[in-house]
Amino acid sequence: MEEMLNLTQLTLLKTLLLERYQQKVQSLEQDVKRGLEVSLNRLKRYADKIREGPPAFNPGDMIVGSFSNIEESQYSLIPPQAPISPYQWKFIQPVYHVSLLEPVKTSTIPNKHQEPPPPILIEEDEWEFSQILDSKIKRGNPLYLVEWKVFGTDPEKCT
Repeated sequence: MEEMLNLTQLTLLKTLLLERYQQKVQSLEQDVKRGLEVSLNRLKRYADKIREGPPAFNPGDMIVGSFSNIEESQYSLIPPQAPISPYQWKFIQPVYHVSLLEPVKTSTIPNKHQEPPPPILIEEDEWEFSQILDSKIKRGNPLYLVEWKVFGTDPEKCT
């Protein structure tokens, strides 16, 4: 019977020690979480001081794009849908990162308004296409199979 009591006491002692250890680990975990939150908030506060939000663009606003870091092979595969003007094209996917865009700065001189340049007239024939039928890349250059409006749907006249 004495052995049973000793075994029971030993089990209780181990249980108490394990519970204490578990409480210490949980307390330590909470301290680490609080410390991480404080550190992250401090880092965020200092980082937010030097960050600027994106400029507010509205549909129809004039913008200037900086596309110097975009290689031709990255954007030449998407053909323009329609020319808006000689300097503006509507693309199939008109999505650009806001860091590449900035609003056009207007003149601060009173009563000064500069009109956009007139469209450039080309002396050559102009052709309109109705749809792009297919595309492929040959030697790094995009090639498009186009159905022309002038020739209709004749497959021999699609180039």
